[in-house]
Amino acid sequence: MHRIFLCLVCWMFSLAARADLNVFACEPEWAALVNEIGGGHVDVYSATTALQDPHYIQARPSLIAKIRSAGLVVCSGAQLEIGWLPALLSKGNNGAVQPGTPGFLEVSKLVRRLEIPASVDRAQGDMHPEGNPHVQTNPHNIGLIAPVLAARMAQLDPANAAAYKDALTDFTRRWDEAVAGWDARGTPLKGKRIIPHHKSWAYLEDWLGLQELGNLEPLPGVPPTAAHLSDLLARFGEGGADFIVRTSFQDEKASLWLSERSGIPALVLPLSPGGTEHATDLFRMFDDILDRLLGAKS
Repeated sequence: MHRIFLCLVCWMFSLAARADLNVFACEPEWAALVNEIGGGHVDVYSATTALQDPHYIQARPSLIAKIRSAGLVVCSGAQLEIGWLPALLSKGNNGAVQPGTPGFLEVSKLVRRLEIPASVDRAQGDMHPEGNPHVQTNPHNIGLIAPVLAARMAQLDPANAAAYKDALTDFTRRWDEAVAGWDARGTPLKGKRIIPHHKSWAYLEDWLGLQELGNLEPLPGVPPTAAHLSDLLARFGEGGADFIVRTSFQDEKASLWLSERSGIPALVLPLSPGGTEHATDLFRMFDDILDRLLGAKS
């Protein structure tokens, strides 16, 4: 009898576990947002970390297994994951999370995409024909994405719909308050001139009014060259820029080379939660971005 009771308890716990929503997030920012809304009702797995370039990930068997068990896949989209996500979706053979189903959410479709090219030419480098995918660098975009994500989670997991709604209300209140503070803090940055490593910061620039002068990459996805860096130094080396910016997963050599010769501060900004030691969640990510930009000294 004792054994039967234990088996019954295990079976009940198994049912409870299956009632939770398994979420596969392509990037840490969407895993963080899912956790804000889902709390203990979701099991979230991020396919990438903030120390990895999300353009270049291998379709590992462990990722295929996570896709196979997911009830919701949340990705930036705009072909950011074009090199690996289609293979995962195909090999995972999970019809519930294919594009076009409720179990697949491409969040960049929920906001105004920037830098949509008029035409695509491979001679221009690694172009994104659907626009720049790094929408998470503007906190206003996060505020637009959150309610759609919560509604999708409620649709897929109606047993916890009320909990998702309450968590969204709480998150929105805290987020709107934080965004108002970030908007005010960022005012002195308007018009500042930056040279990013890669075209990762279009939405941050649009939000804060930053002026992008060029990139350390001569073309998107093409590593910096000596000739290109020398050209940037000649053009902007005499006080012609305010910041050089890279992420934690980009090689520091190019930014330090240009910074040492030009006097322009070289900054590492978190592109995702976990991208710096202080950017431990979505809120602290924007705190840290502003701290680093405002604290930079020429």
